Amino acid sequence: MTTAIYNELTQQEKSEVRMFGCTVAQMRESVEESLTFRFAGPAMYAMSMMSDAQEEILRELDEDARQTLNRAKWILSTYCMEDK
Repeated sequence: MTTAIYNELTQQEKSEVRMFGCTVAQMRESVEESLTFRFAGPAMYAMSMMSDAQEEILRELDEDARQTLNRAKWILSTYCMEDK
């Protein structure tokens, strides 16, 4: 994301970008278009992302790993947790 685009975001969206690497709207679109999500389900998609985070940690990409884990947690909380 370019600086110009980032500067156009709301404070909430900027917070989302710091947390996830993208906005929640962008993440939702990406997740719901994923073949893994469609055919294997959200939990499998989140587990795949956790494997990606392990690789990022191995390669010392700590910030990327943190954002990947945050995306996986968001998927689990959004698509796997029951409303109570």
